[in-house]
Amino acid sequence: MDETSFEAERRTRTATIMLNGPLERVFPLFGAIEEKKWADGWSPSVLYPTSEQIEEGMVFTTEGHGHGESKYAWIVSRYQVENHLIGYIVSTVNRYWVITIQCVSSSEDHTKATVSYTFTGLTDLGNEINRDAIKKMFERNLEDWEEAINHFLKTGEVLSH
Repeated sequence: MDETSFEAERRTRTATIMLNGPLERVFPLFGAIEEKKWADGWSPSVLYPTSEQIEEGMVFTTEGHGHGESKYAWIVSRYQVENHLIGYIVSTVNRYWVITIQCVSSSEDHTKATVSYTFTGLTDLGNEINRDAIKKMFERNLEDWEEAINHFLKTGEVLSH
């Protein structure tokens, strides 16, 4: 394929979910390690720092989900505890995406989390994977996240699929 004919596609979707817990309990659940508490199968391998303490610049990998992508490389690009904001950059050879999660208190015991995904293709295959990935990710407008997190907040257990 002629590389000059490639045109990167960018796709963004955002959803807001309502979580049944106070902001200080909910926000940490979006951290790389804490996500294991509610996301069935989530198993990051931390590369930097050597501890599992989340910080801006943290680097970890997770297993890929097909399409020949065996691993995803993740970087914590933003981590603002005082603003309850976390951002990730995730990449493969064919694509990368940016995830931003902003939490705000909606009442004493409820938190609103706004989650944005922006996918960018680096190859034609990346563009194709991204079209499918964003459609699948937002099939239920992140209600699956809402259910899983609220289940954990209520029971202390991972919601198994």
